[in-house]
Amino acid sequence: MVRLAKSLFLLLAVLGALAWIAEIRLVRTTRDWLLRDASMRSRLAVSSARVSLASRIRFGDSAMIASVLNDLTCDERIMAIGLCDDSARPVQSTPLFPRDLTCASMVQRWKGGMESDSVWEMAFENPSGPILLSVHPLSTQRREFGWVAVVQDLSSVRRRGEETRLAVFAILGGLALAAALVTLLASHLARKGWMRAARKAVRGESVSDEYLPLLSDVRELVEDLASERSAEGRKGGWDPDRLKSVLKEQLSGERILVLANREPYIHDAGPEGVRVLHPASGLVTALEPLLRACSGTWVAHGSGSGDRAAVDSRDRVAVPPGAPSYQLRRVWLSEEEESGFYYGFSNEGLWPLCHLAHTRPHFRHEDWKQYRMVNERFAEAVCREAGKDDPVVLVQDYHFALAPRMIRDRLPKATILSFWHIPWPNAERFGICPWREEILDGMLGASILGFHTRQHCNYFMESVDSCLEARIDRESSSIVRGGKASLVRPYPISIAWPDSWAEGLPPSDECLAWARERLGLGPEVRIGVGVDRLDYTKGLEERFLAVDRLMETCPEHRERFTFVQIGAPSRSRIPQYQRLNEAVTDVAEEVNARWGTGSWKPIVLLKTHHEPAEIYRYYKAADLCYVSSLHDGMNLVAKEYVAARDDERGCLVLSRFAGAAKEMTEALVVNPYDLSEAGSALAAALRMPSSEQRDRMRSMRALVAERNVYRWAGRMLLDASRLRRQERLTERLNPVRRLVEGIAE
Repeated sequence: MVRLAKSLFLLLAVLGALAWIAEIRLVRTTRDWLLRDASMRSRLAVSSARVSLASRIRFGDSAMIASVLNDLTCDERIMAIGLCDDSARPVQSTPLFPRDLTCASMVQRWKGGMESDSVWEMAFENPSGPILLSVHPLSTQRREFGWVAVVQDLSSVRRRGEETRLAVFAILGGLALAAALVTLLASHLARKGWMRAARKAVRGESVSDEYLPLLSDVRELVEDLASERSAEGRKGGWDPDRLKSVLKEQLSGERILVLANREPYIHDAGPEGVRVLHPASGLVTALEPLLRACSGTWVAHGSGSGDRAAVDSRDRVAVPPGAPSYQLRRVWLSEEEESGFYYGFSNEGLWPLCHLAHTRPHFRHEDWKQYRMVNERFAEAVCREAGKDDPVVLVQDYHFALAPRMIRDRLPKATILSFWHIPWPNAERFGICPWREEILDGMLGASILGFHTRQHCNYFMESVDSCLEARIDRESSSIVRGGKASLVRPYPISIAWPDSWAEGLPPSDECLAWARERLGLGPEVRIGVGVDRLDYTKGLEERFLAVDRLMETCPEHRERFTFVQIGAPSRSRIPQYQRLNEAVTDVAEEVNARWGTGSWKPIVLLKTHHEPAEIYRYYKAADLCYVSSLHDGMNLVAKEYVAARDDERGCLVLSRFAGAAKEMTEALVVNPYDLSEAGSALAAALRMPSSEQRDRMRSMRALVAERNVYRWAGRMLLDASRLRRQERLTERLNPVRRLVEGIAE
C-alpha cells in the first residue's frame, strides 16, 4: 500500500509539472494567435471595403459610407470604425467610435516617411481590459483618399487565456485523478473479485448477500442518470432561479429599481381596519414576479387610504405582506396633482391617443404642467433610492414618458429600460399631441425602449423621424440623439409560470360547483368569463352584444349558458368612464331583459374588486374566456386563463386587436366589431370537443410556459447587460485617446 501511495504521488507530481509547462506554452500560443487573428480581421475588413469607401469619399455619398461602416461592425469583436479623408478631417464613424480620437492625431503617424500601404497597430493594456487600435491608409493606385481606424475589443484574449489555463489543469487533473482511481480500483477488484459479482447483479442473476449493496448502488445510479437527463430537458427554461442567475452573472447581482404609477399592494383603511389589496393590473401581474425573484425597490404612487400609516419614516414598506421580498417606496400626490397628472394628461390625453377605440384625446396645458412636475418628483425619488451612480432602472408605461430623460440628467451612467405597456400609435396620429417633441425626447433618455410588438417599435421610430432631429438606424433598431444611442426592441410581456395564483386551487369541477352556487345557477348551466377593468378599450359592450347574438342564433344555449363579466371599476372620475359604466350596465340589462327567464340571465355583471385567487376560480370554472379588446398592447387575461387551465380544458376566444393574438394562434381569433363572427366563435367554443380543447390548450400552455414573464424580464436584462459592457468599454477608450495624442505630439 505504501508503494502504491508513492507511485500515485510521483504520478501526480509528473502530471502537475506537465500541466504547468503546457499551461504556460498554450496560454502564450493562444494569446499570440488571437492577436494575429485580430490584426488579420482588421486588415481583411478594411481590404474588402477599400475600393467602395474610396469611391464613396470621392463622390461624397455619406449614406453609403455609413452603410459600409455599419456592415463592417457586424463582427462582434469590431467595436467601432472611423473614417478620415485625405485632409485629416472626419468623414463618418459608427455610434461607439470615441469622439475625442481625432483624425489629425492618427494622420501624424504617417509623417516621417511611412509607406502609404503600411498599417499602424497598437495594443493597449488597460486596468479593465486590452484594446487594439488599427489605422489603415485608404489608397488606390498610390493615391491616398484617407484613413480607416478600427477599434477592437481584445478582452477575449485574456478570457481565452484563462479558459485555456483552466482547461489544461482540468484535463490533466482529471487524468491524474482518473489514473489514481483506476489504480486503486484495479487493486481492490483484483483481490476481491467483485467485478464478477457486479456483472451477475447487472444481469439479474443471484448474488450473495455481500454484493446486494452493489445492486442497490447500480439502481440508484440509473435513477440519478434519468433524473439528470430529465433536468437537461428543461435546460434553457426561464424561472426565478435563472433570472437571479442572469442578474448575478450579467449584472453582478444588482438590485432592480422599478418606477410605475400603480403600486403592487394597496393598504385600504376601512371600518374593520386596514386591508391589503392586490390590484387587478396587467402591469402588476407582469412586474411583481420580477421583483420577487430579484429583490429591489418598487417606486409608485401611494394611493390607498391606509398607505401613509403603513410606511416607515422613509415612506417605505416591505412587501408582499407576510413574506416580504422587496421594498415598496411610495410617493405622495395632492388631489390637484393626481387630477392633472393621472386623470388628465395620462388618461384623458395619452391613453385615448394610443388606443384606437374611438375616444377623442383631450390635451390641457394645466394637465401637462402637472404631468411634467410629477415626472420630476418620481425621477428624484428613483435617484434617491438608487444608492449608486449606475443603477438599473425599469421605467413603466405612459405615466412616465419624461422620467427617463430626467433620470439620465441626474445619473448619466444609469442603465434605463423604459417599457411602454400600451400600443404606440402611428406617426400621423401621434402628431396630434401638442407636446410630442418633449415626450419623445424624454423617452429617448432611456438606454432601451421596449414595446409589445415590432409594429409598435416601427411606429415609434417613425414618430421620432417625423418630430425630432435624430439619427435612426433601422437595421439595428436604434436611435441616436445627443450622442446617446437608445435601442428600440419588442418584448412581448407575459405572466409568471408556473402561475402561483393557479396553484393550490381545487379541481375545475369543484370550481364550477362553487361558481354555480355563488351565482345561483342551476347544475346544467355552463359558464363563460371575462375579466377586465371597466375601460372603453376592452370592448365590453361588443362582448355583451356577442352573447346576445349567441342567444339569438343558438337557442339551445338559452338557460344553459351564462357569461360572467368581472369588471373592476376604473378611473371613475373621468367623464368617458362614467358614461362607459352606465352604457355597459344598460347593455347587460337589455340582453338580460330580452333572454332572461326566472332566476336565469345570460349575463352576470360583477362590478366589484376581486382578488386574484377568486378570479382564478372563475377561470377554472369557465368553459370559455372571451377577450374582446378593441385595441390592446398585449392583454394578460388571455394568458392567465390559459395558465389556470391545468386540466387542458376550456376555450379562449380572442380579439385580433389584442397583442396576445399574435402569439396565441390556437385561440379562436375574432373581430369583436363583427358580432356575427364573435357570436359564432362563442358557439364554436361551447360545442368544441374535449380532444380539440386539449390540443389547443396544450399548445397555448406550452407557449405561455416558455414565453413567461421571467423570459420577458430576462431578455431585457440581458440586453441591458450587453449595453452596459459596451458603454464601459467606450469609457476605457479614453486612455487610448490620450496615449495616441501624446504619441502624435
